[in-house]
Amino acid sequence: MRNLPWGWLLGLAVVFFWMLGAYNRVMSLRGALVASWQQLDAVIQARQQAIGSLVDAVEPAMAAERPAIEAMVAAQVRVATAAEVVRRRPTTEDPLAVLAKAEGDLAAALARLQSLVEQHTELRHEPTVTQPTKDLVELAVRMRFTRQGFNDAANAYNSAVTQFPTRLLVRVFRFELAGTL
Repeated sequence: MRNLPWGWLLGLAVVFFWMLGAYNRVMSLRGALVASWQQLDAVIQARQQAIGSLVDAVEPAMAAERPAIEAMVAAQVRVATAAEVVRRRPTTEDPLAVLAKAEGDLAAALARLQSLVEQHTELRHEPTVTQPTKDLVELAVRMRFTRQGFNDAANAYNSAVTQFPTRLLVRVFRFELAGTL
């Protein structure tokens, strides 16, 4: 009889320390996810600046291509708005899905604008056009790497949240699955 309370206390201590370890592991992975989002967000902001410079440089010379420029600006605004929402909570799945769609729209609008710039030979050699274009090429490479890092961090976090027995704690600590890009 006397061993029964000690056994229960020992069992409760084991469960408590397991919960603490599982919580700390998930929170560590969430921290890595947030850090990788911050790196990706910095690239998104740099790309937004380069696109803004490119649009400002080509807008006067490409008055006939106004719909393409307006589509580019609208896509840029959608990405900025979606990124702002993700910035508040980068571990939530739905805002990341909206950002992924906005990124796709931006990529299409940017490809169209860049092809129109290529058609205007007088613009191709303008320093105000070539520098943002170079920046966009460099940022595209950085974007791929940082996006992959973010997706890897999100997958590691999601894996930890869905693994047994950690998934037993999902409701207790309100862990949610993270989205990917």
